[in-house]
Amino acid sequence: MPDLSSPRLAIVGGGPAGLMAAEVLLAQGAAVDLYDAMPSPGRKFLLAGVGGMNITHSEPYAAFVARYGASMAHIRPWLERFGPQAVRDWVHGLGIDTFVGSSGRVFPVEMKAAPLLRAWLQRLREAGLVLHVRHRFQGWTPQGALRFATPDGETVHSADACLLALGGGSWAKLGSDGAWVGLLRGHGIDVAALRPANCGFDIGWSEVLRSRFAGAPLKSVAASPDGENWRRGECVITAGGIEGSLVYALSAALRDRIEAEGSATLYLDLAPDRDLARLRGELGRPRASASIANHLRRQTGIEGVKASLLRECLSRDDFQDMGRLAESIKCLPLRLTAPRPLDEAISSAGGVRFAALDPGLMLLARPGVFCAGEMLDWEAPTGGYLLTACLASGRHAAEGMLDWLGRRSTPG
Repeated sequence: MPDLSSPRLAIVGGGPAGLMAAEVLLAQGAAVDLYDAMPSPGRKFLLAGVGGMNITHSEPYAAFVARYGASMAHIRPWLERFGPQAVRDWVHGLGIDTFVGSSGRVFPVEMKAAPLLRAWLQRLREAGLVLHVRHRFQGWTPQGALRFATPDGETVHSADACLLALGGGSWAKLGSDGAWVGLLRGHGIDVAALRPANCGFDIGWSEVLRSRFAGAPLKSVAASPDGENWRRGECVITAGGIEGSLVYALSAALRDRIEAEGSATLYLDLAPDRDLARLRGELGRPRASASIANHLRRQTGIEGVKASLLRECLSRDDFQDMGRLAESIKCLPLRLTAPRPLDEAISSAGGVRFAALDPGLMLLARPGVFCAGEMLDWEAPTGGYLLTACLASGRHAAEGMLDWLGRRSTPG
C-alpha cells in the first residue's frame, strides 16, 4: 500500500460500506472526511439490529457465496478478502463477542447493533476520521468538487478521490432514499432502476381474513416459488398480503416473475412434517357429525389462520373434498399481485451497474470516484449476507482507491 500522508479523501455515506472504507483508508495514513445526510451515521444499521443484529452466517463458504445468485461472480472477489469469518474476527476486534444461533446466523452476544456501532465510531475517530453530518450529496461542480446541501446552505468540498456509499432506496427516513440515482444518471453513469428486495407482497385478502388475521404469524410452514423447491420457516399474514423471513428469502424470484408476467404464485405447505399420504389417511377417517373445521383440527392440528387460509383459497367443494383438502394443505397456491413498495422493503435491488465500474469499483465515467455497498447493482437475502457483502465491498473499494492513488503517484 502507498504512503498516503498528503491526499485528502472523501467518503459520502455513513453506513457499513462507507465506515469500513474509512477504516481501511485511515489505516494507511489517509486524511478522511466522511459526509452523511443524517444527523448521525449508521441509522439503518441501527434499525437492522433492533430485532437482533445478524452480522453474518456460519454456513460453508461455497454455500454462502452462492446466496448472491447472479451477482456471485462480482461479489466473490470481495468475500475472498473479507468473508464471513473475517467479519466475525473484525467484530471481536471491537471487543464484542459473537455466537452462532440455531439457524447458523451469527450474532453479537448482546444481540444489538448500538454497542458495535459505538465502538466502531470511537475507533474511527481516534484514527482521525472527520465526520460531517447533515450533508446531503448533490453531485459535482464543473470542476469536480463535491456539492452538499446542509442546513446552512450549499457547501463545496474538494478531495483527491472519493467513495460513494449512498445506500439503496428502502427506508428513506433513515437516509436511504435513492435520490442519488438521478444525480448519477445525469452525469452519464449507468444505474439500474431500484427495486424492492427482501420484501412482502400484496394478495388482496377477503375482509373476513383481513379483519381476523392481519398480523397473525404462520409458523411451521414451508414455501416455494414453483411448487418444487421448498424452504421452511415462518411468515406473517398482513392486511394486504404476506411478508416475513420465509417470504423475503424467495422475494427476488417472486418479484421478477410479477414483473415478467403480471403476477406470481407462492405455494405454501401448511404441514411440512406430514406427507400427503398421511394427511389423506387422517382426513379420510370418519368425521360423523363433526364439522369440517373440527375434523381438520382434530385430525391434523390445523386451525386458526391456517384453516382460514384454506377456506380463503379453496372453493366450497374443494374444502369439503378430503382428498383435495389434503393436497391443498401440502401445496396451497397464493396469487401475489405486486411486491410491497420500495420504501417498505428491507433492502433494494438495482443500482450502479458493474459494467460502469472497473475491477476496483471505480466509475469509468469519473476517474477517482468509487462506489460501494447497497448502491451497487446486486442483492442478497437476509441472514447476514447483505451486511457481510456491504462491509466487504467497502474494503474492496477502499483498496481500489489506494491502488489508483498509488498508480497516479508513480512516475511514468
